[in-house]
Amino acid sequence: MKIGLYFGSFNPIHIGHLVIANHIAEHSDLDQVWFVVTPHNPFKKKSSLLDNYQRLEMVYRATKDYTKLKPSDIEFNLPQPSYTVNTLAHLQEKYPDYEFALIMGEDNLKSFHKWKNYEIIIKNHHLYVYPRISGGNVETQFHTHQKVHFIDAPIMEISSTFIRNSIKNGKNVKPLLPEFVWEYLDEMNFYK
Repeated sequence: MKIGLYFGSFNPIHIGHLVIANHIAEHSDLDQVWFVVTPHNPFKKKSSLLDNYQRLEMVYRATKDYTKLKPSDIEFNLPQPSYTVNTLAHLQEKYPDYEFALIMGEDNLKSFHKWKNYEIIIKNHHLYVYPRISGGNVETQFHTHQKVHFIDAPIMEISSTFIRNSIKNGKNVKPLLPEFVWEYLDEMNFYK
């Protein structure tokens, strides 16, 4: 089985995440896409993050009707901050029969050479890259790499930050969120 790993804080998960993940699951050779909820990204401030399990709950609610999309809490019990290379090693050990690939935006590909042990990652795993408007088609050393696959997914410029700020300012963001996620956020009064 070939699994695409879509890492993120998903704070909150929104329709942009779902559109991209579902497109890749349906239009590539991946069998499933796992949303890996990251406990704490070394590049993000921790203060604005909802609790790990609240974000996992939102991903669970968002993906429950999609057979090829799954939530994953694999990083919750790994040492912090969690680095992708360590998570991949852990997953490979736990699921030796699965093949794991990374899903990332074009903007992340540009900074991929700064990731911890990126050489090991690209040697052992394929990268599925989706377009971003902000990506701006800048050629990187990875653009022609045999393990890098560009996916012609819809460009979704929706950000979780925009959604959080809009909720805080009393704006209606319901169309940007899966229905079950919107209900959970509303019920829990998150981001207000």
